[in-house]
Amino acid sequence: MTRKQRRLILIGAGLGVLGLATALVLSALNESIVFFNSPTDVVEKRIAPGARIRLGGLVTPGSVARGDNLETRFAVTDGNNTIPVRYRGILPDLFREGQGIVAEGKLESGGAFIADTVLAKHDENYMPKEVADALKKQGHWKDDYTKKPGVTR
Repeated sequence: MTRKQRRLILIGAGLGVLGLATALVLSALNESIVFFNSPTDVVEKRIAPGARIRLGGLVTPGSVARGDNLETRFAVTDGNNTIPVRYRGILPDLFREGQGIVAEGKLESGGAFIADTVLAKHDENYMPKEVADALKKQGHWKDDYTKKPGVTR
């Protein structure tokens, strides 16, 4: 075997190992990524029950019901579809009806969403980018949102 052939075999083997390592890393990252979905996205994509997702939208006015053991039930809407949410834990201080939120958790077979994390805006001038984008996509974006300083456009 000539020196040139050995070098080509070594380079080929190195590229093969590098390609395999890259594929494994990307596969591992793909399993840990959680995408943002609006209620309409959840309905249209027919997301499988048990799948871990982020659900974002506005808390439907009149839907917040507090129960025992820090359990709260509410609904999230994007103006077109609404999904009921169950959460057990302490909600952010600024959580309220009509506010933009992002909840992370799993979808149940009945269509309800079981949240294990709820994120709310940090002040009256901020709306999560994902929620703002979903409202724009659904045609429910109000021009006065952009008149407030600090709002994501």
